[in-house]
Amino acid sequence: MIHQYDLVVIGTGTGATGAASRCRAAGWRVAVIDHLPFGGTCALRGCDPKKVLVGAVEAIDHARRMQGHGVSGGEPAIAWSDLMRFKRSFTEPVPAMKEKSFAKNGIDAYHGRAKFCGPRSVEVGGEVLEGRFVLIAVGSVPMKLGIAGEEHVITSTDFLELDHLPKRIVLLGGGFIAAEFANIAAQAGAQVTVLEQMDRMLAPFDPDPVGWLMEKFIEVGIDVRLQTRVTAIERSSEGLTVRASSNGKDELFKADLVVHAAGRVPDLEPLDLVSAGVTTVKGRLKLNEFLQSVSNPAVYAVGDAASSGPPLTPVSSHDAKVAAANMLEGNHAIPNYLGVPSVAFTTPPIASVGMSEQQVRDSGVKFRMQSEKASSWFTAKRVAETTYGFKVMVDEKTDRILGAHLIGPHCDEVINIFGLAIRKGLTADDLKTTMFAYPTATSDIGYML
Repeated sequence: MIHQYDLVVIGTGTGATGAASRCRAAGWRVAVIDHLPFGGTCALRGCDPKKVLVGAVEAIDHARRMQGHGVSGGEPAIAWSDLMRFKRSFTEPVPAMKEKSFAKNGIDAYHGRAKFCGPRSVEVGGEVLEGRFVLIAVGSVPMKLGIAGEEHVITSTDFLELDHLPKRIVLLGGGFIAAEFANIAAQAGAQVTVLEQMDRMLAPFDPDPVGWLMEKFIEVGIDVRLQTRVTAIERSSEGLTVRASSNGKDELFKADLVVHAAGRVPDLEPLDLVSAGVTTVKGRLKLNEFLQSVSNPAVYAVGDAASSGPPLTPVSSHDAKVAAANMLEGNHAIPNYLGVPSVAFTTPPIASVGMSEQQVRDSGVKFRMQSEKASSWFTAKRVAETTYGFKVMVDEKTDRILGAHLIGPHCDEVINIFGLAIRKGLTADDLKTTMFAYPTATSDIGYML
């Protein structure tokens, strides 16, 4: 039997739910499919559970810094099993809540792995769903490493389900996941090593704030090895051995746990896109500016599956609005990723929005720049934080913000003000003449411009 729908959505995360809800509200018959527990990566296996762990780490890091400054007592520590139980209090209710929400709104929900069986047809669990449109919102999965012993590596999802934190942990890669999980594990008492092929961690961020973060990593005992390529992973009775090459030398790293943090790719392979006539290029969907497949006009994509904007939850939400508008009303909406902030939730957090210094210089725009490691500022000193700094570039002609790069307490919140300014065309003078509450981290903005 073939079930007919106006829209079939593959996925149940932020982008999938947003588009499904909008189309259902317009009177469409909508179905969603997911082979994983309903809720998506952010709510179940990414942003939200990670941020719960980060909250505990921030608390003990703050307590440690304040010892001798009015806080006394024993060494603060993470009770890992208690923390994981607390984390699960957020994640475990999500799938049932999501399923209940779909049912309440009249959206049909299917459990199972979706696979195309025609241009507008999807098979799941022996049933065929046919839609006027199909939305691919499958999220991403860890990329294949292509090294011997890859089967011994756990994923970020596995890390967030650990009941016990091993003593020796090696993370492969140097992006968001590596930086955030290295910080969590080290602050929780593990011996942490990061192996990164590039010449620095967190490549999307400006190098100066990243350099200041590396100083903090050293302080908390994270061993970062750059320009180090992993060649194999071996298991023995004594644990795991990571074989790597660095500057022509072979090195060995002993570990109890090795975590894949070397990047993610859209989870497209199981979909059998060939059967739908959906073109891909190097494992990515080939889409037009409306988030529509260039080869199959019935198929749209959002979020990590689309890979149109940064791989961030707010981007998935934005894509969902764009794709839904185009499916409902015809192609007219184009995603706008101007002024989307990025944050790595290390301790302290590092944040960025807009252009880097190098990008500004390469653009040829005449600009002025304020940059300082501002550890002596009140925002940092009052919490005994030695890592605080900023770099902000402003267009000399228009006075508009070109880019802002921050590290330190509350910068994950402050960066949103700079994002707002970039997206809405506010000037540096607009920000400088705004009266922010004092003393807050936001009140530092005027001195950064």
